[in-house]
Amino acid sequence: MNILKLLKPKACIDYVYDDNTARQALEKMKNHGFTAVPVINHNGEYVKTLAEGDFLWFMVNNEITDVRELEQYRIWQITRRVNMKPVYVYSTIEDLILLSMDQNFVPVIDDRKVFIGIVTRKDILQYCHNKLQEYDEKLGEDEDREIVGVN
Repeated sequence: MNILKLLKPKACIDYVYDDNTARQALEKMKNHGFTAVPVINHNGEYVKTLAEGDFLWFMVNNEITDVRELEQYRIWQITRRVNMKPVYVYSTIEDLILLSMDQNFVPVIDDRKVFIGIVTRKDILQYCHNKLQEYDEKLGEDEDREIVGVN
């Protein structure tokens, strides 16, 4: 299956630029209820994904007690605790499934590492659920044929 069928394109999702302030990114996450946000540069390339914990550890390590202090820092200054890996546009559904076990979403990039969107864990699980239902229905049809053949 082509993973583009599950893709939420860049134009339809929120992301931040690596030179945005840390406060801008945190506010975007707060306003939208995100636990993580993709980070890109102005060339459109995927840089990293920052999670809530990354901001928390950054604040603790820099003894920041007021969110307003985050205006002094840029996104590129915040290190990741966990590396959320992207997949290439030609990756397989199996690649997505494996990464989604540890990530809420999987960033998708092209050959030039340009960020083109994300695939959410929810969409991956929905795809798997649909495939299982199709399999169960097919299996049920085969069982019905066997029963008819016995009579």
